[in-house]
Amino acid sequence: MFTGGRLLLRKPAVTRTMLTVDQCALTLKALADHTRLRILESLLVEEKCVTDLVRHLHCPQPHISHHLRILRDAGLVEGIRDGQQVCYRIAPRVQHLLANRQGRALNFGCCELRFPDPVFSPVKRRTHLLT
Repeated sequence: MFTGGRLLLRKPAVTRTMLTVDQCALTLKALADHTRLRILESLLVEEKCVTDLVRHLHCPQPHISHHLRILRDAGLVEGIRDGQQVCYRIAPRVQHLLANRQGRALNFGCCELRFPDPVFSPVKRRTHLLT
């Protein structure tokens, strides 16, 4: 969980996946909120449904849904409908960015975002949702 620990933004080395100025601004704006960082950090550990995020983050469902919409609009997460539930996972584009940094940071091209090391364990997927 994001608890105000070490979260570093720094200028990355040259990368092939450079974002445009507008894309970078949208990404940074989406990340500029404590709740959204906590959601992103939680989804880095394991895919979760909205109800799971509500329980995990101790926030009301409308609050979580609002922040998920912002993260989804920025292309950071994607939702998968499972009956009446919507489950979220890190977007493939972001998974690719994570893989390129050996699971230690998200390199967006305009900047690099690092979470504390314990966050980065293999992402657990709900396999029944991927089909």
